[in-house]
Amino acid sequence: MIQLSHSTAKIKGKINISGSKSESNRWLILQKLFPEITEIKNISNSEDTKLLAEGLHNCQPSTNNFLLNIGHAGTAMRFLTAYFATTDYSKVILTGSKRMQERPIYPLVNALRDLGCVINYVEKEGFPPLQIFGKSITKDEVNIPANVSSQYITALMLIAAKLPKGLKINFTTELTSQPYIEMTKNQLQSIGIMVNWLENGIQIYPKKCVDKQSVTVESDWSSASYWYSMAVLSRCTEMELNFFKKDSWQGDAELVNIYEKFFGVKTIFQSDSIILSKIDGFVFPDCIELDLNKTPDIAQTIAVTCAALKIKTKLTGLHTLKIKETDRLAALQTELEKLGATVQISNDDLELISFSEITSMPTIATYQDHRMAMSFAPLALKFPLQIEDDKVVKKSYPNFWQDLEKVGFTIRR
Repeated sequence: MIQLSHSTAKIKGKINISGSKSESNRWLILQKLFPEITEIKNISNSEDTKLLAEGLHNCQPSTNNFLLNIGHAGTAMRFLTAYFATTDYSKVILTGSKRMQERPIYPLVNALRDLGCVINYVEKEGFPPLQIFGKSITKDEVNIPANVSSQYITALMLIAAKLPKGLKINFTTELTSQPYIEMTKNQLQSIGIMVNWLENGIQIYPKKCVDKQSVTVESDWSSASYWYSMAVLSRCTEMELNFFKKDSWQGDAELVNIYEKFFGVKTIFQSDSIILSKIDGFVFPDCIELDLNKTPDIAQTIAVTCAALKIKTKLTGLHTLKIKETDRLAALQTELEKLGATVQISNDDLELISFSEITSMPTIATYQDHRMAMSFAPLALKFPLQIEDDKVVKKSYPNFWQDLEKVGFTIRR
């Protein structure tokens, strides 16, 4: 547990944020499939990315009965399931943490089985661990629900170009988190793979090899969200964050518009960085309503920002949060109520209804969820607080606490 505080509530400095975890994990799979990708620059230093890289490195074609534990890394679970199932490996058992074994994977497994893949559930039907027998696939069309997790679709997209006929992916429901599918599409197209949107799906064409090249990962906009929250809650701010670009592939770059419109944070784009500052004289709205269907990973940051400002808020499009590292909607309700907020949740939304003053230092539980720890940390600019299990940040932003100390936060363990 740590105790966080800030003596001046003024933040100024320059922070280098590691490469996007989402982009990095996609590039690792693509590099394994297309060795012509010789280097991935600015790759994420997150635990998730390291686990995915180690899994790809350690499980070689000659390996038999290989047991791979990817911990809490949901992206690695989904991407490796599709990769191993469509590659000629003898046998792989893919497992994870207790929470990972509670997160459904059957939509992806069902789709892969329809393609001809051989995957068995080791324990509970529909959930990891999985026993995977890799084999070559000849089918070129599959159906999958698109409203549970975009990672299921991305997992199929990443292996599609290596299939003999490519792959047509038909969506059987409305698509959730479309920016993450757009990110995958952009990465595939950037190395010369042809991808077309369909009326209710997406088509990826086959590609045996690509041109020899290196790729560069943009820094992580989800990680930048905590600095936007700090910019709002600080007395004054002048922060430079590297390495970001205006024409980002990441959906969470929508932060720029959300935090300027509702919270008065101005973003200035430079050649490879952004400058955050407050808009003079900005007046906060009395209430906010936002559909975050396309950007669910910044929901926790926005909810905490609104609670700190006592802004009545309704956030919708959040049904995917229930199958993350924890049930994030339930976790947010419990922890925001420690701040004096009255919170209502449903399967799809979260609403901040009213607020009262807190009377003691809050202790925030993290539920083994990196985003719970980091989204609540900016509150220390308003009042001291404690955060349990601070090490969870290594999942996506290992240097988070060190970066906070660089701009004046005091951290006591």
